[in-house]
Amino acid sequence: MTTDERLSLPKLVATTREVPPLDDPLLHASAGDPLAWIRRGDGIVGAGPELLRLDIGEDSRLEALTDIWHAIVQATDVDDEVQLPGTGLVAFGAFAFDEASDAPSTLIVPSTVIGRRGGRHWITRITRAEGADVPDVDEVGYGPQWSATLGPGRMDPAAHSDAVRDVLGRIADGEAEKVVIARDISGTVPAGADLRRLVSELAHGYPDTWTFAVDGLIGASPETLVTVSGGTVTARVLAGTIPRGADADEDTALSVELAKSDKNVEEHAFAIASVLEALRPYTATLEASETPSLLRLPNLWHLATDVTGTLSNGASALNLVRALHPTAAVGGTPRDVAMRIIRDVEPFDRGRYAGPVGWIDGNGDGEWAIALRCAQFGGAGDTTSTGDDEGDDPAAADWSRGANATRRVTAHAGGGIVSGSVPESELDETRVKFRPIVDALA
Repeated sequence: MTTDERLSLPKLVATTREVPPLDDPLLHASAGDPLAWIRRGDGIVGAGPELLRLDIGEDSRLEALTDIWHAIVQATDVDDEVQLPGTGLVAFGAFAFDEASDAPSTLIVPSTVIGRRGGRHWITRITRAEGADVPDVDEVGYGPQWSATLGPGRMDPAAHSDAVRDVLGRIADGEAEKVVIARDISGTVPAGADLRRLVSELAHGYPDTWTFAVDGLIGASPETLVTVSGGTVTARVLAGTIPRGADADEDTALSVELAKSDKNVEEHAFAIASVLEALRPYTATLEASETPSLLRLPNLWHLATDVTGTLSNGASALNLVRALHPTAAVGGTPRDVAMRIIRDVEPFDRGRYAGPVGWIDGNGDGEWAIALRCAQFGGAGDTTSTGDDEGDDPAAADWSRGANATRRVTAHAGGGIVSGSVPESELDETRVKFRPIVDALA
């Protein structure tokens, strides 16, 4: 970053105060474009106008965002009486999966952040100048119930099976060891849909996941990319999946089958190796559990391994996000070869699906997940209407009130392809992974 660019960065003031408990912080968020990060009832919600937005769509975008955020932190005055992760200066982030993506990687600093952690509640107000006023953010009740209309995307089930066979051939030829292939579904929701309802549905239905809403990306991810808190780094790696059983006996049998599956254990080993290799340069100590555990979610079982370490050299959560992404769990092995194959085989731009999503504070602490079990909603310009608009200028029409106005939505699900993968089984795995977001959209 040049000196002129540093001088052009805004000078911010962040003030955090403890407040009495709030029943539902989501009621303070934007209905059409919520900002939220929630797990087990704790988390942070962005409210009020955006104070600062960083959109970067070029190569090395994560490196650029890391440098810019560091400069913004240095130029910010913080008055924080709470001193918990997520207090003081905070930005929400959603990053593209691929550096070649048309979707930008984005950091958003809202003017108000409402937080809850360990029974404590706070509000942070962020301004561009000392003494500047931040408008109060009132509660707004949830809008009407709504549902999505969904159908096949650009890769239907038959095309997905063809893609898996293509990748298996490349693996057999020694081109790669593992490649993650995704497919898509797409559709519409009413343009005025209150998306906070979707966030709330996912947060209550999947409390052990990281429920997120950032810049039109909403989901409930079971997979941590990385968490940094007070110099400690943790990550949970998931790779290897099997559906839940119809009854207790079948469920137990399936979990044992997953734990003993050579294909799934191999896939999991690739994912663990990639995470350890990426984190070692930033850590003084680093360790992973010797054998994966079984993580039970409402719809499936995962093989899971927890990684813990202590940071060195003043690294922040964004430094680690940049180092880790894309992991073998969502890209493949070797990383560069897998990314090239994904671009060859998938007929769509993943956008922010399988990219990093989370938050970063002024201390470098943050929580970042991989954007899975999620849907990407089009912005204000991604609406259509077949009804009568007021006036002759579409740009002036009130799209959110048109009887037939809709907003586009796209969801993705994928799985790791290794030697021995079966196309039909891989397709079934995507169906299971689609279930949380599809059920919530319905």
